[in-house]
Formats: sequence, C-alpha cells, structure tokens
Amino acid sequence: MRIRLILFCVVAGLVSVSPLYGAVTVDFTCDVGAMKPLHGVNNSPNRLKGALPEFAVAGIPYARLHDTCGPFGGAHYVDVPNVFPDFDADENDPKSYDFAFTDAYLKPIVASGCKPFYRLGVTIENSAGLKAYNVYPPKDFAKWARICEHIIRHYNEGWAKGFRWGIEYWEIWNEPESNTMWRGSTREAFFELYRTTALHLKAKFPGIKVGGYGSTGFLYADHEGIAEWTPDRERMTKRWLDWFEAFCDYVSAPETRAPVDFFSWHLYLREGSGTGPELIARHAELARKALDAHGMEKTESILDEWNWRPRHFWDEMKGNVGAACVAASFCVMQRAPVDKAMYYDAYPQRRYCGLFYWPSERTTPCYEAFVAYNRLFVLGRCAETKSDEAGVHACAATDGSKRVLLLVNNTGERKIVRPSITLPKGVGGTFAGRIVHETSPVPSPIDPFVSGDPVVMPPYSFVIAEN
Repeated sequence: MRIRLILFCVVAGLVSVSPLYGAVTVDFTCDVGAMKPLHGVNNSPNRLKGALPEFAVAGIPYARLHDTCGPFGGAHYVDVPNVFPDFDADENDPKSYDFAFTDAYLKPIVASGCKPFYRLGVTIENSAGLKAYNVYPPKDFAKWARICEHIIRHYNEGWAKGFRWGIEYWEIWNEPESNTMWRGSTREAFFELYRTTALHLKAKFPGIKVGGYGSTGFLYADHEGIAEWTPDRERMTKRWLDWFEAFCDYVSAPETRAPVDFFSWHLYLREGSGTGPELIARHAELARKALDAHGMEKTESILDEWNWRPRHFWDEMKGNVGAACVAASFCVMQRAPVDKAMYYDAYPQRRYCGLFYWPSERTTPCYEAFVAYNRLFVLGRCAETKSDEAGVHACAATDGSKRVLLLVNNTGERKIVRPSITLPKGVGGTFAGRIVHETSPVPSPIDPFVSGDPVVMPPYSFVIAEN
C-alpha cells in the first residue's frame, strides 16, 4: 500500500509539473482566409543615413508615424506644426515647409520595404497641464486641411522636391479624447476638423485612405475584466466610449457625412486574468459591431497602438515574457475582426519599445515574435487552428507547398502540447521547428515532431515550425 502511495505521489508530482494537453488542433486543408498584416509597428530606429535590415528581415508591413523621435515630435519630425512651423505662412509655397528630417527619417523605412502610415496631427504632450503647445485645435480647419494636402503631395507626387512613394494611409489626429492630445472646447469641434480634412483630402486624392481618430480605446465597455479600477478611471474610459459612439453618429449622419476608410483604436494589455491578448478580440468585436451598425461595413478596423504593460519590470517587454504575449496577440488578432495592427513601439529609446535594446539597438526575443509571424504572413493563407487550453495559442499558414505553424505558451507554467495536425493527402507529416524561451532568447532547434507528438513548451515561450 505504501509503495502504491509513493508511486501515486511521484506520478501526481510529474503531472503537476509537466501536464499534457492535446487541445490544439491544426487543419491545413481548411482555408479560413488571408493572413493579415498584424506585425506593423509605430516608428523605427532613427538612422538618418542608415538602413533598417531588421525591418526587412521581419517583413514589417507598416510603420505608423506618431510620437516620432521623442517629445513634441523631436521638434522637426512628422507633426504638422513641425513640417509647417508658421501657420500664418502661405501653404502653397514650398518654402513654408520643413521636410528635411521627416524625409531623412522615412527613407530607411521605405527602403526596407515597409510602408509609412502617416499620422497627420501632433505628438502627445504628457505635461500639457503645465503648458500645452501644439495640441490646441488649428485656428483655421480649412487651411489645416490644405497643409495636409501639400504634405501628401510632397510624399506621393514629388511636390517641393519630394517623392512618389504612394503612401496610402493618412490618419487624422490621435486620441482627441485626452486633454494631452486635444485642447478643443468640445468633441464636436474635433469632429468638424476631421470632416473638413477628410472631405478635402479624398476630393484631392481619391486613391488614398483617410481615417482616424486613433481612439484611446473602449476599456469602459470591458471594465469588469480590468484590474485596479478607480472611479476616476471609470469615468474617464466611459468618456472614451462616448466619444466613439458620438463620432460614429456624426460621420454617418446625412447632414455631416464624412469619409472614414479606416477607424483606428488603441489598447494596452496588462498582466492578470481577463486582461491578456483575449481582450483584443473583445474590443475588436465592439468596434466592428458599432461601425457596421452605422453603415460603415467597409471601414477597416485598425489597432494601430497596442502593447502590454508589465506591473513591475519594463525589461520583461523585451524578453521572452513580452515575446510570448506578442506572439499570442498575433494569434488572437488573426481570428478577430482586426484588419491591421501596429505595435507601440519600435523607437529604441522609448521604454515601450520591445524590439530593440538600447543603446546597442540589438534585437530582442520580442523581435523574434515579429520574425516568426512574418513567416506565416508571407505564405498568404491562414489554416484553421483551435486551442481549448487557456494561455495556449496557435496560428498556421500555407501557400499550398509550404506549411508553417506557430505555437505559443503565454503562461508562467510549463506545458506539453500534443498538436493534432491534418495535412493534405500525400504530404509528409514531419515539422522542423525552433523555440524562443527564457534560456533561449534566440530561436533554437527542437526535435522534429509529427501530429500527436509532445512539444515541450517552457513558461512564456513560442515555437515556429515548418513542414
């Protein structure tokens, strides 16, 4: 009896340390749609005379230009007041514009195969309570729209010794619900700025996409899943949701109708139950439902600022914990109604940057999650995947000849996953893979596996495998 009890305890101990999960299924014969450009970023390393090979390797599809190069847009980059410093100047005169640093900043981005996603507006002023500079409404909305027109002409039509880059996405403002971004007296004033600018730009450039408004997000709608709520924060996020609903009403009303090719919104995840990558899907559903209800079924839903905020150590954002969260988020967004996404941030000096160490600018384990997702993205078609185990995620893609599988353990526990994989007839079943985890910050080989084989996944790890 004692021997049996000891044996039971040993087995139970092994199971508690190394549980077995067979809840992941992958069907490469079932096409569930196109792979989406979810591995975009905000900004980039500032290499005015260099290149961005890291962007090329990871296939970064978009770089959103917001908060570029530091506070106040680094004084000379991207922002409308930086490019057009004297609002009383002649907006038709090339001499009124200062494109020098923005041109130099964008050249390496474009050369790497990445597309700029240009935010027309200003950088956040986190100390606007002390003094606000550029976050007040333009004093002439029509002139501001014409200034934006000439910025587009510079980058897309060669105006003022410019370029023909064909930048498609032009975002009007960012987070106007916040008084660190918009010091207008009413939200209707911002809606009118949006309408004036969007109508003007679409009339001048029918082929571009205009949208906004970089919504701060919808946390109030999901406040039961958010830790550490306070009454002030609840009121604040209720205001954010009210802005979104009012904006949808405004741009869809017959008397104020305005073009919205895309609606952009933000979400920062936190550690804790109910606040992980799954939160993205819930908020994406809310945005999609509201847009559709207002007749904007063709309006893209773009999550163009997202990341997660660790409670204690910001370095975790760069390590395997951040890498697992990013990889899991890619899996979630591929299924959710998110058309594009841009991680905040890829500017190495910013503490929100998970892709690079500073000051070396060496890439991080988190960067490897972008490289891994790109291996799926370039194949084009998404295969069906399912996971019934909390914190375990999967995504798969194929181009008809290659098949790639991403498995993620976004938990603090060791998992042994036995994926059930369906392949086309006549295709061999062996997958060769690499893993990123705490003791392997760069992808290291794992044993080849077939359907039903155990794949050992340490805490906060991901596997990328190819057949």
